[in-house]
Amino acid sequence: MSDFKELEVWKKAIEVVAEVYRLSVAFPETEKFGLTNQIRRAAVSIPSNIAEGSARHHSKDFIHFLRIADGSAAEVETQLIIAVKLEFIHADEDLMKELVIIRKMLAGLIKSLR
Repeated sequence: MSDFKELEVWKKAIEVVAEVYRLSVAFPETEKFGLTNQIRRAAVSIPSNIAEGSARHHSKDFIHFLRIADGSAAEVETQLIIAVKLEFIHADEDLMKELVIIRKMLAGLIKSLR
């Protein structure tokens, strides 16, 4: 892959990062080094791993990083559910749908690279 910035899944993942940062501002100050840090790091991991994998010279390596990105997307989904359960934020169905779409896109990209 020559330019990860052209990948729709990377673009969507960047938007998810921005939204996670916006939402996590509402988390309590006591969560600064807990859930706030964790969800932000997981969100950033999604486009970062897509970018890193695309820079690899073998599709096997790219697939490895895409799987890590998928795991991070699942982690963000879980952490959003936790944040809602703890009443730090209200449910954000649009963001959850975007994460599902990203995971499907990652699966499709992995399949195409095999």
